[in-house]
Amino acid sequence: MKLATEVTHCDDLMKALDGFRRYASPVLRRWGADLADRLGSGARLLVAGNGGSAAQAQHLTAELVGRYRDDRPPFSALSLHADTSSTTAIANDYGVQEIFARQVAAHGRAGDVLMLLSTSGASENLLVAAEEARRLGMTVRVLTGPAPNPLQRAGDEALCVDAATAATVQELHLVAVHMLCESFDAAVGRLRPSVDRRWTDPVTEGDGI
Repeated sequence: MKLATEVTHCDDLMKALDGFRRYASPVLRRWGADLADRLGSGARLLVAGNGGSAAQAQHLTAELVGRYRDDRPPFSALSLHADTSSTTAIANDYGVQEIFARQVAAHGRAGDVLMLLSTSGASENLLVAAEEARRLGMTVRVLTGPAPNPLQRAGDEALCVDAATAATVQELHLVAVHMLCESFDAAVGRLRPSVDRRWTDPVTEGDGI
């Protein structure tokens, strides 16, 4: 029975991936190019999620501040859940629904990007953060599970994964993160054909995560 369950999980993932790559590729290519243009001009990316989606959010920011594959300059990207002192203080003083919105108010500026990850698309703290970001003039992009959902409607743009389980949604969100990084790095290469030697000295190839 265990083997059958594992096979079913893999089958579900492959089925979801087959559809995902067709509609996700042009969206993530555009998001990556736009993000490279904005961050290269001094804007900032803020990212948030809960639970497993928080891990995905931090994976994305690590790839941008560090590197995805080839060496390049670092770019400003913050995972809002990662500051445990701020999140716990805000939760204690203002309520869990405010833990991301208050940080968006502190760090976000017009022209910045807020990316929100959620398997359900219904997390209250992400919805409140999206509202605050829109108020500030930020662009809100979301990765969610199946549409329709509240977060999809709260963002400027959404990429919704059509999958039966939260686990498969999260797995495809990781695929989306890496596709976004591929597009971002390609756009950075076009926008910055020559960069300071500090960022182009040979380094050892590695995942970094």
